[in-house]
Amino acid sequence: MILTGAEIMLECLLREGVDIMFGYPGGAILPFYDAMSKYPQIKHVLVRHEQGACHMADGYARATGKVGVAVATSGPGATNLVTGIATAMMDSSPIVCITGQVPRSVIGSDAFQETDVTGITLPITKHNYLVSDISELAYVMREAFYIARSGRPGPVLIDVPKDVQNQKTEFVYPEGPIRLPGYVPPSSGVENDIQAAVELINQAERPIILAGAGIGKSGASEALRALAEKAQIPVALTLLGKGGMSENHPLTLGMMGMHGEAAVNYAIQEADLLIALGMRFDDRVTGNLKTYAPKAKKIHVDIDPSEINKNVRVNVGIAGDVKTVIEQLLPGVKENSHPAWLNTIRDWQEDSDERDIINRDTGGRLLAAQVIHDLWQITGGNAITATDVGQHQMLEAQYYPHLRPQTLITSGGLGTMGFGLPAAIGAKFGRPNEEVWAIAGDGGFQMTMCELATAAQEGLDINIAVVNNGFLGMVRQWQELFHESRYNSTPMFNPDFVRLAEAFGIPARRVTKREEVADAVNFARSIQGPALIEFVVEKEDMVYPMVPAGGDLHAMIRRPKPNEE
Repeated sequence: MILTGAEIMLECLLREGVDIMFGYPGGAILPFYDAMSKYPQIKHVLVRHEQGACHMADGYARATGKVGVAVATSGPGATNLVTGIATAMMDSSPIVCITGQVPRSVIGSDAFQETDVTGITLPITKHNYLVSDISELAYVMREAFYIARSGRPGPVLIDVPKDVQNQKTEFVYPEGPIRLPGYVPPSSGVENDIQAAVELINQAERPIILAGAGIGKSGASEALRALAEKAQIPVALTLLGKGGMSENHPLTLGMMGMHGEAAVNYAIQEADLLIALGMRFDDRVTGNLKTYAPKAKKIHVDIDPSEINKNVRVNVGIAGDVKTVIEQLLPGVKENSHPAWLNTIRDWQEDSDERDIINRDTGGRLLAAQVIHDLWQITGGNAITATDVGQHQMLEAQYYPHLRPQTLITSGGLGTMGFGLPAAIGAKFGRPNEEVWAIAGDGGFQMTMCELATAAQEGLDINIAVVNNGFLGMVRQWQELFHESRYNSTPMFNPDFVRLAEAFGIPARRVTKREEVADAVNFARSIQGPALIEFVVEKEDMVYPMVPAGGDLHAMIRRPKPNEE
């Protein structure tokens, strides 16, 4: 059949299983938008800023495991996607971004709204395309989705000139497997490496598993649990790995790293074997590399071969799909127990419990940690949470244990403020029957709060928690600890968030006391549509523990015990 380039793009989206996309129209992408009326099977969500479109596609992808799609016009529309693309790249999230471009005849002339978006996004995409020949368009679309979802997932951008969208040609959908020279994502591990890893696991007396985002992305949760239970190995989680093993399992220790559980960080430093699965040893996990896990041999499993030995030298590196590799390891791993090691870790955990602030008398002050803890109790730990970046994000990781993978949606690698609200919107579209909470600080929320209009227009049943401490909280914490409390540019002037939400027609409440939290959360849960709760919390609270940037993992700044204050 004869189709325009715009229609070819939409036909390909249909065949890739796309039923929703997030975008904002403009001149260079207008033929694509005009063709949408012929494809009602694909819902389009009108965002209020292209960054929001990218974060929504990202949240959708993380919640569903499918490829998310974002659409923008040329020039400023395309450049507004950049932060969202970089966020997806750092966290290995599969999205495809489609941008319009000025007609081919004026490319390179500084035409109105012309920007070299493929050049701009080259470092932050897994791959990108400028399609100058309509005969290549269908294959490019198919290839882009394959690249986005295969191997280590990531963002792909397709830039299509306006005249190519208007051209017509015979549409032939490219059938058959995609084969790209030099691109062969690994699946199973090499047998010699598997045997070497098995021997290290069986010999270890103080082993610990470090589980990252790859566990959820590969569907390896059951395999991970089987490995941990068979050899009685405790499991620590990265921020993006939370939920990869249910956090109510007795072998799950909690989060590692800069704001991780003290017991976890001590265990890493005292372990004789680290089994790193689907994680990349980033600086927020390791602290000072020279003193990181000095007593441990190391096994590293990752689907991206470039990650192995990149940051931490390992004894056994296995490039492969983490689920497949764990299943290869399991038959050779012996049933084992490590009672002395587990008892040592429990002692560290008991010390942390003594320092916990949740049930202390706070003199009537509402703490952000209490808000997150109470939200977890009320929702039973079953909600999907999408957070912004900062103190509330770390407190969510500490005080909201997740029972399933891919239920904490957060910006780990890039640390993108403004991520929470649009990511929650995308997650809700992907998992409409799940309870979804956007948890944002007052600073980050204001970066993308225009997407309240999107939630309201769609009547989307999401709940929004704005944790308002009147500061850029995490930056203020660093200023207090390392810059003698010189709070330069961190105090925030904020709008009335309740009235702001109501201006969008969104029911809202304000909470200032802990005894009000449960009623407000249940109020939000009862609304059939978006609802917002502003939690006015202690202004100068801290997130503990904290490993100073570049510091030794065991040299944490910790909350004092009650008798030490």
